[in-house]
Amino acid sequence: QVRLGESGGGLVQTGDSLRLSCSASGRTVSINHMGWFRQAPGKEREFVAVIVWDGGNTLYADSVKDRVTITGDNAKKTVYLQLESLRSEDTAVYFCAAGLKTLRSYRQRVAYQYWGQGTQVTVSP
Repeated sequence: QVRLGESGGGLVQTGDSLRLSCSASGRTVSINHMGWFRQAPGKEREFVAVIVWDGGNTLYADSVKDRVTITGDNAKKTVYLQLESLRSEDTAVYFCAAGLKTLRSYRQRVAYQYWGQGTQVTVSP
C-alpha cells in the first residue's frame, strides 16, 4: 500500500554533516506526516524529527533539535533529514516512517503505520 525507502547513510567523521532522504511510494495521498527515528545497538528506537504535511509543522527530539533539520516535498512525499555536527552518539540505524492522521503524539512509534528498512549512519571519532 505504502512503501518507504531511505538513503544517504554512510561512514563519516565527528563534526561532519550528512543528509538522509526518504521517498514514499504507493497510496501516498493518505499520508499525514513523515518522520525519522533512530536505533543504536542495544537501545530502543527513538524519535528524531517529524514533518506534518498540512501546514509544514515540524517537531524535534530535544536531544538533537539544535543539530538537525527536517524538510520535504509534499507533492512527492519525500523527506530529508539534515544532520550537522555529527557525534559518535549519533551512530545508529535511521528509519523513515509515515502515518495517517492520529490523536497520538508524533513522538510515539504507534503514530506511524509504515516504516522503511533503515539506513546506517556511523560516526567515527
